[in-house]
Amino acid sequence: MVCQRCILTVRDLLEKQDIPYQNIVMGEVELVQELTGKKLADLEHALNKFGFELIETRVNKIVEDIKKFVLEYLNDPDNDQKRKLSTYLTRHLHYDYSYLSDLFSSIEGITIEKYFIVQRIEKVKELLVYDELSLTEISYRTGFSSVHHLSAQFKKETGFNASHFKKIGAERRKSIDRI
Repeated sequence: MVCQRCILTVRDLLEKQDIPYQNIVMGEVELVQELTGKKLADLEHALNKFGFELIETRVNKIVEDIKKFVLEYLNDPDNDQKRKLSTYLTRHLHYDYSYLSDLFSSIEGITIEKYFIVQRIEKVKELLVYDELSLTEISYRTGFSSVHHLSAQFKKETGFNASHFKKIGAERRKSIDRI
Protein backbone atom coordinates (compact mmCIF):
# COMPACT_ATOMS: atom_id res chain seq x y z
CA MET A 1 0.00 0.00 0.00
CA VAL A 2 1.54 3.27 -1.02
CA CYS A 3 -1.24 5.82 -0.56
CA GLN A 4 -4.25 6.72 1.54
CA ARG A 5 -6.57 5.40 -1.17
CA CYS A 6 -4.80 2.03 -0.92
CA ILE A 7 -5.35 1.96 2.84
CA LEU A 8 -9.05 2.69 2.39
CA THR A 9 -9.35 -0.01 -0.26
CA VAL A 10 -7.75 -2.61 2.00
CA ARG A 11 -9.91 -1.50 4.95
CA ASP A 12 -13.07 -1.93 2.85
CA LEU A 13 -11.87 -5.31 1.62
CA LEU A 14 -11.18 -6.56 5.17
CA GLU A 15 -14.57 -5.35 6.38
CA LYS A 16 -16.40 -7.00 3.46
CA GLN A 17 -14.65 -10.28 4.23
CA ASP A 18 -15.40 -9.87 7.95
CA ILE A 19 -11.72 -10.05 8.89
CA PRO A 20 -11.05 -8.26 12.18
CA TYR A 21 -8.01 -5.96 12.22
CA GLN A 22 -6.45 -3.67 14.78
CA ASN A 23 -4.58 -1.23 12.61
CA ILE A 24 -3.85 -0.38 8.98
CA VAL A 25 -0.92 1.82 8.05
CA MET A 26 0.94 2.25 4.80
CA GLY A 27 2.22 -1.18 3.79
CA GLU A 28 0.97 -3.08 6.83
CA VAL A 29 -2.17 -4.56 8.31
CA GLU A 30 -2.26 -5.76 11.89
CA LEU A 31 -4.85 -8.52 12.15
CA VAL A 32 -6.57 -9.56 15.36
CA GLN A 33 -5.84 -13.21 14.62
CA GLU A 34 -3.78 -15.14 12.10
CA LEU A 35 -5.59 -16.24 8.95
CA THR A 36 -5.28 -19.73 7.55
CA GLY A 37 -6.80 -21.91 4.86
CA LYS A 38 -9.71 -20.62 2.81
CA LYS A 39 -9.93 -17.28 4.63
CA LEU A 40 -6.29 -16.53 3.78
CA ALA A 41 -6.73 -17.68 0.16
CA ASP A 42 -9.86 -15.55 -0.22
CA LEU A 43 -8.08 -12.51 1.16
CA GLU A 44 -5.11 -13.04 -1.14
CA HIS A 45 -7.41 -13.40 -4.16
CA ALA A 46 -9.33 -10.23 -3.24
CA LEU A 47 -6.10 -8.27 -2.72
CA ASN A 48 -4.77 -9.45 -6.09
CA LYS A 49 -7.88 -8.08 -7.83
CA PHE A 50 -6.83 -4.60 -6.66
CA GLY A 51 -3.18 -5.11 -7.57
CA PHE A 52 -2.02 -5.83 -4.01
CA GLU A 53 -0.18 -8.87 -2.73
CA LEU A 54 0.39 -10.52 0.61
CA ILE A 55 3.90 -10.15 1.89
CA GLU A 56 4.58 -12.81 4.43
CA THR A 57 8.31 -13.43 4.35
CA ARG A 58 10.71 -11.33 6.36
CA VAL A 59 12.82 -10.56 3.28
CA ASN A 60 9.85 -9.30 1.26
CA LYS A 61 8.69 -7.25 4.24
CA ILE A 62 12.10 -5.57 4.46
CA VAL A 63 12.04 -4.76 0.73
CA GLU A 64 8.55 -3.27 1.04
CA ASP A 65 9.71 -1.27 4.07
CA ILE A 66 12.64 0.07 2.06
CA LYS A 67 10.21 1.26 -0.62
CA LYS A 68 7.95 2.80 2.00
CA PHE A 69 10.81 4.68 3.67
CA VAL A 70 12.25 5.85 0.35
CA LEU A 71 8.87 7.43 -0.43
CA GLU A 72 8.62 8.84 3.08
CA TYR A 73 12.11 10.33 2.74
CA LEU A 74 11.24 11.88 -0.59
CA ASN A 75 7.85 13.27 0.48
CA ASP A 76 8.77 14.57 3.93
CA PRO A 77 8.38 18.37 3.71
CA ASP A 78 10.63 18.84 6.76
CA ASN A 79 13.39 16.70 5.27
CA ASP A 80 15.89 18.90 3.47
CA GLN A 81 17.58 15.72 2.15
CA LYS A 82 20.98 16.86 3.31
CA ARG A 83 20.95 13.71 5.40
CA LYS A 84 21.85 10.70 3.25
CA LEU A 85 19.17 8.23 2.19
CA SER A 86 21.38 5.40 3.44
CA THR A 87 21.48 6.94 6.92
CA TYR A 88 17.72 7.47 6.87
CA LEU A 89 17.08 3.82 5.92
CA THR A 90 19.49 2.33 8.44
CA ARG A 91 18.05 4.46 11.22
CA HIS A 92 14.48 3.36 10.43
CA LEU A 93 15.11 -0.27 9.52
CA HIS A 94 17.95 -1.09 11.96
CA TYR A 95 20.01 -3.00 9.41
CA ASP A 96 23.36 -2.21 7.86
CA TYR A 97 22.93 -0.36 4.57
CA SER A 98 25.04 -2.83 2.59
CA TYR A 99 22.69 -5.63 3.71
CA LEU A 100 19.62 -3.58 2.74
CA SER A 101 21.17 -2.67 -0.61
CA ASP A 102 22.13 -6.25 -1.49
CA LEU A 103 18.73 -7.56 -0.40
CA PHE A 104 16.82 -4.92 -2.36
CA SER A 105 18.88 -5.47 -5.51
CA SER A 106 18.47 -9.23 -5.38
CA ILE A 107 14.68 -9.02 -5.02
CA GLU A 108 13.87 -5.98 -7.19
CA GLY A 109 16.61 -6.21 -9.82
CA ILE A 110 17.62 -2.56 -9.33
CA THR A 111 19.56 -0.74 -6.66
CA ILE A 112 17.98 1.35 -3.92
CA GLU A 113 19.65 4.38 -5.45
CA LYS A 114 18.09 3.69 -8.87
CA TYR A 115 14.70 3.14 -7.25
CA PHE A 116 15.11 6.46 -5.43
CA ILE A 117 16.06 8.26 -8.66
CA VAL A 118 12.97 6.87 -10.41
CA GLN A 119 10.76 8.00 -7.51
CA ARG A 120 12.42 11.40 -7.46
CA ILE A 121 11.87 11.91 -11.18
CA GLU A 122 8.19 10.92 -10.79
CA LYS A 123 7.92 13.54 -8.02
CA VAL A 124 9.51 16.11 -10.33
CA LYS A 125 7.00 15.17 -13.06
CA GLU A 126 4.16 15.63 -10.59
CA LEU A 127 5.41 19.06 -9.56
CA LEU A 128 5.96 20.08 -13.18
CA VAL A 129 2.42 19.09 -14.12
CA TYR A 130 0.98 21.04 -11.18
CA ASP A 131 2.80 24.11 -12.59
CA GLU A 132 2.93 25.89 -9.21
CA LEU A 133 6.69 25.93 -8.62
CA SER A 134 9.68 27.11 -10.61
CA LEU A 135 12.30 24.59 -11.67
CA THR A 136 14.61 26.01 -9.00
CA GLU A 137 11.98 25.39 -6.31
CA ILE A 138 11.31 21.91 -7.65
CA SER A 139 15.02 21.05 -7.62
CA TYR A 140 15.30 22.22 -4.01
CA ARG A 141 12.14 20.41 -2.92
CA THR A 142 13.24 17.12 -4.47
CA GLY A 143 16.78 17.30 -3.08
CA PHE A 144 18.78 17.99 -6.24
CA SER A 145 21.91 20.06 -5.72
CA SER A 146 21.04 22.41 -8.59
CA VAL A 147 18.65 22.99 -11.48
CA HIS A 148 21.41 21.74 -13.78
CA HIS A 149 21.67 18.46 -11.85
CA LEU A 150 17.89 18.05 -11.92
CA SER A 151 17.76 18.79 -15.66
CA ALA A 152 20.54 16.35 -16.46
CA GLN A 153 19.00 13.56 -14.35
CA PHE A 154 15.52 14.26 -15.78
CA LYS A 155 16.81 14.08 -19.37
CA LYS A 156 18.73 10.88 -18.60
CA GLU A 157 15.69 9.15 -17.07
CA THR A 158 12.91 10.39 -19.36
CA GLY A 159 14.59 11.38 -22.60
CA PHE A 160 12.95 14.80 -22.34
CA ASN A 161 14.10 18.06 -20.91
CA ALA A 162 11.92 19.40 -18.10
CA SER A 163 10.40 22.26 -20.09
CA HIS A 164 9.36 19.91 -22.90
CA PHE A 165 7.85 17.52 -20.40
CA LYS A 166 5.91 20.39 -18.85
CA LYS A 167 4.36 21.04 -22.27
CA ILE A 168 3.29 17.45 -22.89
CA GLY A 169 2.08 17.14 -19.30
CA ALA A 170 0.26 14.48 -17.38
CA GLU A 171 -0.03 11.77 -20.02
CA ARG A 172 3.66 10.89 -19.50
CA ARG A 173 3.34 10.38 -15.73
CA LYS A 174 3.09 6.97 -14.06
CA SER A 175 0.98 6.36 -10.99
CA ILE A 176 3.17 5.63 -7.99
CA ASP A 177 1.87 2.09 -7.60
CA ARG A 178 2.91 1.26 -11.19
CA ILE A 179 6.61 2.02 -10.60
